[in-house]
Amino acid sequence: MGNFATGITVVTTRDRDNTPYGLTVNSFTSVSLNPVLVLVCLDLRLSGLQLFRDSKHFGVNVLSEHQEDISRMFAKKDSDRPESIYFEGSLGMPLIKNCLAVMECKTVQIYEGGDHLIFLGEVDNAETIQPDHPLLYFRGKYRKLHEV
Repeated sequence: MGNFATGITVVTTRDRDNTPYGLTVNSFTSVSLNPVLVLVCLDLRLSGLQLFRDSKHFGVNVLSEHQEDISRMFAKKDSDRPESIYFEGSLGMPLIKNCLAVMECKTVQIYEGGDHLIFLGEVDNAETIQPDHPLLYFRGKYRKLHEV
């Protein structure tokens, strides 16, 4: 699967105390245009998995090529994630500043998928934030898009 290039997202939600929670996810894709549906796959061993189940909402933050540090921060368990990196979306989800695009989604279905759960979300709000290039992941390394 490492031979398939993917974009990088940070998927976010809130805990019961309204504290932002998130993680780096590259298993994200568009599913449908009418209605607008996306899916994210979350590992069953994820410490915050129940937060996504309980919240029934999640944010998707599409990272730009200048946000490798954000991806690494959210890929490490228990890393310091300062409040200053977030802004609140119009529907209340914690979203990451300076991303290419952000989405706020309502979970409409959860499916079992091997060692992951597949969250199907209906996009209730989406915005393009930065007109930039995406951060990519290919063969175990971060990559940048090079135009020809």
